[in-house]
Amino acid sequence: MPKKSNHIPINTMVDMFGAGIAIGRASITELQTFEVAEQSHRDDYHLFFVLEKGNLSFEIDFQKYNAKSFSVIYIHPNQVHRLGPFENVTASFWAINNENLNPEYLKLLEDITPAKPLTLNEETFSIISEAVTLCIKLSERKNEKLHQSLLKDSCNTLVALVASQYLELSKSMDALSRFEIISKAFKTLLESNFISSKKPTEYAQTLNVSTAYLNECVKNTTGHSVSYHIQQRIILEAKRLLYHSGKSVKEIATELGYDEYNYFSRLFTKVTGMSALTFRNKNHD
Repeated sequence: MPKKSNHIPINTMVDMFGAGIAIGRASITELQTFEVAEQSHRDDYHLFFVLEKGNLSFEIDFQKYNAKSFSVIYIHPNQVHRLGPFENVTASFWAINNENLNPEYLKLLEDITPAKPLTLNEETFSIISEAVTLCIKLSERKNEKLHQSLLKDSCNTLVALVASQYLELSKSMDALSRFEIISKAFKTLLESNFISSKKPTEYAQTLNVSTAYLNECVKNTTGHSVSYHIQQRIILEAKRLLYHSGKSVKEIATELGYDEYNYFSRLFTKVTGMSALTFRNKNHD
């Protein structure tokens, strides 16, 4: 087995596409794999697929999925993922970095992360597919004086169309209870602060509620305590680093904000039922 890097590989927008927005459509008839995609990695951009024909297998953060025709797949920059081999597939895709993404849509995408593949109904699929076709045509009109603006606006329209499909599965903010609003705000904070803030009291203070009330909101909404969610988020990041990087367990503990290596080791064992080294050995590629 080749030695792993000390960092999870990151595919950058510049290296992959040479620009902040990219869009295309491809038909693959013979069995193929793409080395850059089949190896576990992160992207520094938002990636969308619309599967028009065939099946596509992939893995996101240790969860395996198999998408079928008329499915849309969204992968957030934080998610570690890889594609499996595929054949007889027609799919369109678009990629966009934060700089070109409408700030309102960025917030929506943050709220639906992690997102599972969605199967679209025929009408919605047709609208998105037509929008992709138009966006591809606009991307090819490089002599247009407003080419970049046209490409940016059309790609953001696609993002909005997909985000709206995910939003249909969740309640609007107007329909959320007080418990759900607080729980949603906690999850957003957790994603950005799980390394620096590991105590429920820290999140409660930021949200201007008592620790007991925060715990009541989160447990009522999700069935689990605030501490549970904090630990699960930390352990997910630990699993990513154990599986996809060559860093030692002690280095990972330090990166995740634990000065006491033994405490981190006990926490990992408590949450997963196995030691960090056992997890790494069990899940070697």
